[in-house]
Amino acid sequence: MNGMKKIDAVLKTMTFEFFGSGKHRISPCLHLAGENALLLDVRSRHETQTINFPLAHHLPVLHIPIDEIPERVAEIPKDRSIGVFCSSGVRSTMVYLYLRALGFEHVRIMEGGYAELAEELKPGKLLSHLQSRKGDNQ
Repeated sequence: MNGMKKIDAVLKTMTFEFFGSGKHRISPCLHLAGENALLLDVRSRHETQTINFPLAHHLPVLHIPIDEIPERVAEIPKDRSIGVFCSSGVRSTMVYLYLRALGFEHVRIMEGGYAELAEELKPGKLLSHLQSRKGDNQ
């Protein structure tokens, strides 16, 4: 299937029910609590040099600027729950559609961009997310 047919197929799944049920997005709170979660940061290198989310001890973060996604898509694991984020949601929406067209099933747009994500990374909230993930594993 060529690229346009893949995007056409993805767009056809985006019905009222799809958007109404929120299948395209996830809150940072829910995503951070997920057991197999990965953050995909699609902001530019300049942006990540200004505001960075080094969560190596808590959650994998993969930084691939949007303009590098086509060349580096093989670095994105299909077997993880992927929360795509940028500063406002525009780039993450484009990457979401792109990944869905490539067959990524467990990808969602992080609600609120990095502002909402940063709110969930406050020590008390982050500890709560980590404890809920450990509870899932026990």
